[in-house]
Amino acid sequence: MNNNNLKKSVMVLAITSALGTCMGASASVELYNEDGTSFSVDGYFNAFYVTREDEVPDTRDTRIKMGFLPNTIGFNFSKEVGDLVLGGRSSFWTSINDSLDSPTDTAIDVRQFYATVDGIFGQVLIGKDFGLFARSNIFLDEILMGFGSPGAAGGVSFGNIRAGYPYPTPSAQITYRSPDFNGLQVAVGALDPADTVTGAGDENSAPRMESEITYKIDLDGVVVTGWLNGRYQSSTNGTTTIDSSGVGYGIKGSVAGFTFSASGFDSKGNSPVLVVNEALTEESADGYLVQASYAFGPNKVVLSHGKTDAEILDLKTESNTFGFFHDVNSNFKLVAEYNMYRDKNRTSSIVSTETDTIALGAIVNF
Repeated sequence: MNNNNLKKSVMVLAITSALGTCMGASASVELYNEDGTSFSVDGYFNAFYVTREDEVPDTRDTRIKMGFLPNTIGFNFSKEVGDLVLGGRSSFWTSINDSLDSPTDTAIDVRQFYATVDGIFGQVLIGKDFGLFARSNIFLDEILMGFGSPGAAGGVSFGNIRAGYPYPTPSAQITYRSPDFNGLQVAVGALDPADTVTGAGDENSAPRMESEITYKIDLDGVVVTGWLNGRYQSSTNGTTTIDSSGVGYGIKGSVAGFTFSASGFDSKGNSPVLVVNEALTEESADGYLVQASYAFGPNKVVLSHGKTDAEILDLKTESNTFGFFHDVNSNFKLVAEYNMYRDKNRTSSIVSTETDTIALGAIVNF
């Protein structure tokens, strides 16, 4: 495949699939809690002053943009019924950068719209939620609330997507999560498959299967989190069959304000950007992300380095980020970042993008 396919994926990502994170009830405002029934709301708002220098066309651009996480509002529901707890979440994500293209018409997409059934057996989720493959890779990214590598003009930035990990595209799914066994938890899901072959007669005889194992332990003040996730699906059209598979992994440790993490992925027949319906080959892609941070008082500094090598897109990428985060209070954060991003054709080594980005942002959440 060539960079046209990447551009197609990038535009889909910018318009409909900018990264989000599960903002659970721990950060929400409880509006009702009586007789075993609760309802809460959470929100996330941000904007960044962004200056970007692009060496390839030799241009400089200054924008007011949203960061890696778009602006969102979420609603959480819970009701105790006998031995079960029935729950649900709906979250709505919006761009602040589309009005000049479509005045007064703001694009809103729904990343999460699901119900849950919890009991002593664990949890079953039905509906739309983020995927399991590469899920912890992205949710545990140290610059999740920052800016990262630049994206398309009308959408969010890309953080470390396509430069360290792919995006766990929100998909229709039925997912089981086990109880927490002393820090060990297993999730297995059947997800709506992507059409990786095109034309009349596409067949997906089984759903896309994804899974993740996570383990967290506190070793006398050293908190360690490890994870392993994967994906498999097969699509057929006539005599053409595309088998897609992938594995993601990582480890993160924190002690005395210091945090170190390393993660990676290896896949075949998968886009290293995001899951969409598009014709693919069974070529490979892999990548990694290493990060270090130090928190002192209300401040945190982050160093991040990520790479992806995608045979399937004939592409190599690299992203380096220095970030500074300052908590004014528990609901207000200031961010300063410097990012250097580069991608090139894997075969010819011709550089397609070489950018330096300075992003100064403010975040309000509840």
